[in-house]
Amino acid sequence: MIAESQSLRASLLRYAHAFLVQSSRTALVNGHSKIEERLARWLLMVHDRTEGNKIYLTHEFLATMLGARRPGVTTALQMLEYRGLVHARRGEITIVDRAGMIKLTHGAYGDEEQRHFGLASA
Repeated sequence: MIAESQSLRASLLRYAHAFLVQSSRTALVNGHSKIEERLARWLLMVHDRTEGNKIYLTHEFLATMLGARRPGVTTALQMLEYRGLVHARRGEITIVDRAGMIKLTHGAYGDEEQRHFGLASA
């Protein structure tokens, strides 16, 4: 089927390229960024893929996804909340200032994440 469809093959190759770029970028960010920056980037990527500003996740789940300890995630969320970027309640995070969160990532979130989201939702 892929060999017969030029458009399907091209779409799959674009998606694979975007996925590899985003995975590489995630590895780089995880190795060189503070937990607050990593958390902001991860929440932005989840926000891209969900409707509305509320994200329903636990601190434990976020810790697993970020490769961090739960207390570190709690502290990072408190810092994001203190800056007015999110509002956090038990199992629920509301994105309050998306532009501020993007700024906090210092360029670790941007074009590639948006490109990947566009490919995934097409």
